[in-house]
Amino acid sequence: MENEVIRLEHLWFSYGQEPVLEDINLSLQPLEFLSIIGPNGGGKTTLLKLLLGLMKPTNGEIQVLGMPAAQSRRHIGYVPQKTTINVNFPITVGDVTLMGRLGRIPLGKKYRAEDRELAAEALQKVKMYDLRDRQIGKLSGGQQQRALIARALVTQPQILLLDEPTASVDSQIKRDIYDLLVELNGQMTIIMVSHDIGVVSSYTKTIACLNRRLVCHHEKGITPEMLAETYQCPVDLIAHGVPHRVLAPH
Repeated sequence: MENEVIRLEHLWFSYGQEPVLEDINLSLQPLEFLSIIGPNGGGKTTLLKLLLGLMKPTNGEIQVLGMPAAQSRRHIGYVPQKTTINVNFPITVGDVTLMGRLGRIPLGKKYRAEDRELAAEALQKVKMYDLRDRQIGKLSGGQQQRALIARALVTQPQILLLDEPTASVDSQIKRDIYDLLVELNGQMTIIMVSHDIGVVSSYTKTIACLNRRLVCHHEKGITPEMLAETYQCPVDLIAHGVPHRVLAPH
């Protein structure tokens, strides 16, 4: 389809003999905001790695920005699942952000003025510029996550991929991060893996359910039927805070 930024056609992936993704089909237009929900082990992180060109599909085709995934990687920002940061590691928020430019400078060369300007812009976007000289291990979990988003933004991506960006942060910080992503969505396509099924429907434009097979609902409402089909067991959801969605028992 014309102008699509991502196209997956009959995509399969297996680890050895174990299938992880089965016959995945997806088409996304520019400035889409897609949330992917599903159980652990359902293939969500694997799908992101395939979009980044870090792995090759067993079968099927991936086109990202009209190119094979490995060729389009420089146009994608990636925020991986949050890992524990050593509180004593002597690296600042500014240094972490600049690391996103490493693939854009010649090996062994120093950061350029352009790189530092882009890092400053990225930190301003995530409202972390005033903390640029702070040791990252001394920050709160939400502040660390914003710094990791800034590191992804410094590459000036057309597509932003996020893997559980609000894991291990409290509900207010989650809402702040989601508000930030909505703002960024005005400039780039966003694909986010999330378990926050109680709030994603309030922020994203489209929801896809993934458990080996992908079902993309071109709407943002989550129904009990969608959850039961994806998680393959009864699901009761109670969400606290605003915005929230409470699903009827089933």
